[in-house]
Amino acid sequence: MANIAVTDGMDESAVRWLESKGHNVVVEAIDPDALLNGALNGMDAIVVRSATKLTADVLRASSGLKVIGRAGVGVDNIDVDTAGDLGIAVVNAPRASTQSVVELTLGHLLACVRHVARADRTLRGGEWAKKALKGTELAGKRLGLIGYGRIAQSVGQVAKALGMEVHAYDPYLPPHVAKTHGTVLHAQVDDLFRRCTHISIHCNLSDETYHLVNADRIGSMPQLGADGTVCGRHLVNCARGGIVDEAAVVEALENGVLTSVALDVFEEEPVNPDHPLLQMDGFHGTPHIGASTMEAQARVGMDIAANVHAVLNGDECDFILNRPSR
Repeated sequence: MANIAVTDGMDESAVRWLESKGHNVVVEAIDPDALLNGALNGMDAIVVRSATKLTADVLRASSGLKVIGRAGVGVDNIDVDTAGDLGIAVVNAPRASTQSVVELTLGHLLACVRHVARADRTLRGGEWAKKALKGTELAGKRLGLIGYGRIAQSVGQVAKALGMEVHAYDPYLPPHVAKTHGTVLHAQVDDLFRRCTHISIHCNLSDETYHLVNADRIGSMPQLGADGTVCGRHLVNCARGGIVDEAAVVEALENGVLTSVALDVFEEEPVNPDHPLLQMDGFHGTPHIGASTMEAQARVGMDIAANVHAVLNGDECDFILNRPSR
């Protein structure tokens, strides 16, 4: 039997499954100060989402921890290297939320070009702004995907079905993968921006990708679609906050350089209600709900439960992200 802390919530079916394997599961949020003071001592495993921050200091204060389970994909809230040095395996569940994030990305992309959020706001305010809300179609435009993993590939497939020309930048991708999907792969991210009127982010946050979307790259995007339509410049990020320079986006919206931006993720979460983006007509957002569907939560819970149990049980697991040294 292992003691497993679940600090950011988990689908009840996954909790019951872990308990059926003989584990003691404690579902409870833990204050950051308590984590630093050894609140995880005596725990064999912890399952987190994005809220709990497992820094090097927290991990060093957590005696006995063997496994960290990230219920989702990104692990920027976990010091993976320090975990490995301390002999703690880090596992994730990268497949469970794919469809949910794909659908939200496309929803944001469609809402951008058809002014859905702005139309709703003005309608609720008593304004019939029909003439001011003329949009553009996605068909005939170039979509640039930054990162070309599972989610981006699925977004690209739907975009192609809508009539878009799909481009991608991913320096870690074997070129044949993009070719298989009929996607134009660029060797340089700047080339992607110079070709595409619509950009969607699908990479992890790292030193390499921090503020990758900046003022210069936004300004280099064309405003003329491949079909000759003046469609403007559009940006969607349902990946990780910090990849987009939010100050640059605010300035680009103010100056008319950027037509629309939709963010599901932000540099600081929860977002400050006074954030200037929240006051701008060309912006609409969601509070980090990419994986927040009933289906995805059930899948991610069971996937991460199975992965954590496999490591604790000494079984094979394909989703270990580090190499514990002891």
